Amino acid sequence: MEKGKVVSLEDRVPKLKEHRKQKSNRRLILFLSVFFILILLVIYFQSPLSKVSSIDVAGNKTVSDEEIINISGITAKSGFWSIDEKEVNDALSDFEQIQNVKLDKQLPNKVTIVVEEYHKVAYIVKGDQYSPILENGKTLDPLEGTFPDDAPLLINWSKAEEIEEMAMELMSLPDSVTNAISEIYHTPEKTDPWHITLYMNDGYEVQASVRSFSKKMIDYPAIVSQLAPNSKGIIHMEVGTYFESFDKKDEAALEAADDGASLEAEPEGTEQNENEDER
Repeated sequence: MEKGKVVSLEDRVPKLKEHRKQKSNRRLILFLSVFFILILLVIYFQSPLSKVSSIDVAGNKTVSDEEIINISGITAKSGFWSIDEKEVNDALSDFEQIQNVKLDKQLPNKVTIVVEEYHKVAYIVKGDQYSPILENGKTLDPLEGTFPDDAPLLINWSKAEEIEEMAMELMSLPDSVTNAISEIYHTPEKTDPWHITLYMNDGYEVQASVRSFSKKMIDYPAIVSQLAPNSKGIIHMEVGTYFESFDKKDEAALEAADDGASLEAEPEGTEQNENEDER
């Protein structure tokens, strides 16, 4: 054997002892670390720091903070880490206007209940009471001491199925069109029990039918854009689409094309020219 390759047992023993000592020290340090961590966790969970110190509510409009907090079951005695989001969601599902709930936990012990409510599509008017209609078809209890202006008012509606049908049609419209509607009256006719009359925020009146309402009403902005700025009147959308001015009895527009929101305005003075030709 070559020189320098042979290591005597006496030389190896101190190194083995040192290696075992280092290994034992590492185990001891690991054991002590785990032990102290467990002690700290026990102290933490027994201390007020592990309990909820602050409960906030966000996203709610029709349900008060107090109602949501009370029904959620979260209190100052609740463990910060033991709150079950599914249990909170199930508890708050009793509110018909609440669609979804999420919990936002912020260290060390703050909880925010983030609420997503169903949108209001309209209000049913009965006397001086206004009952919100939600996008899920539910009608809430009347509001107290307020006049709503964030959704159309439904007036002269009595049957639940008709109200639900109207709400579904409103949900199919973009917000820009829905926000332009002030009031929707149920004005049934012999030929159409679903006939309605709308009063718009821009001064126009619309005659339409619930069954074809969303399909035709989606073109309302394009129709209005073709009318003279100062001309106000009735936009008929029952079968064809035409405009009738408040200032004169005759129609001021011809039927629109079937595939678009185009109104062909009747030229002013047409009747006068025809009379002159007859002369």
